[in-house]
Amino acid sequence: MNVKMEQREALEYLVNLGEKKEPIIELDQGTFSRVSLNRVTEPVASKLTVSTLTGLVDYIKTNVDQLKGKLLIQVKSPNEVALYSPLNADREREKYVSAEAILPNNVTYERFLETERFNIMLQSAFVDNEDKAKLLKYTALITDDTVKNFGDDGISQKVTVKTGVASVSDAVVPNPVTLAPYRTFPEVEQPESKFIFRMKEGPTAALFEADGGAWRNTAILGIKEYLKEALKDNENIEIIA
Repeated sequence: MNVKMEQREALEYLVNLGEKKEPIIELDQGTFSRVSLNRVTEPVASKLTVSTLTGLVDYIKTNVDQLKGKLLIQVKSPNEVALYSPLNADREREKYVSAEAILPNNVTYERFLETERFNIMLQSAFVDNEDKAKLLKYTALITDDTVKNFGDDGISQKVTVKTGVASVSDAVVPNPVTLAPYRTFPEVEQPESKFIFRMKEGPTAALFEADGGAWRNTAILGIKEYLKEALKDNENIEIIA
């Protein structure tokens, strides 16, 4: 057993000598290596996460980590912005900071909600404007019986609403409506967009997005303009969106 181990060690020693002497072999079929080589990559810093654009701007202005050279800010989405280093020797970028907006989690689209829950969603997750006030008014005055007897032409709905203690009248439900949910960073203006408002028996109400997602471009450009103004004195910053 010992003899076999000694022979094996001797063979390994000879092979290693051969690798050290001639690790690269040139053949007609191409260039080959006797050993597997792995390149050692440059170390990178762990990412810092903040929840506001103000936090990102403060990090850059204070330069607490003494960053040098050109820096790149990418507005990745309405709720995420990242700060990157230039390309390193490995042709990779180091992500220094990621700003990720904290948004309301109670906004529901394309699903009918009971009017009380619908009102709470509107009041807590949407910017005040004229159409928001109209929807709050209509949903507060509707009863199940009146919704069952509404008129619907496929575009607008007509329902019976209370106008006093004992009186009622017909009213056309506003449609489409222009609303501005909280869906980007608080430092920028929340983009308004069109929604289709519908009601059903229950009574229940629902919102359906009707702008094809155009609000996202508006929000991204708003973030870019905010950062350009906030960092106008930092010449080493490039911002893309």
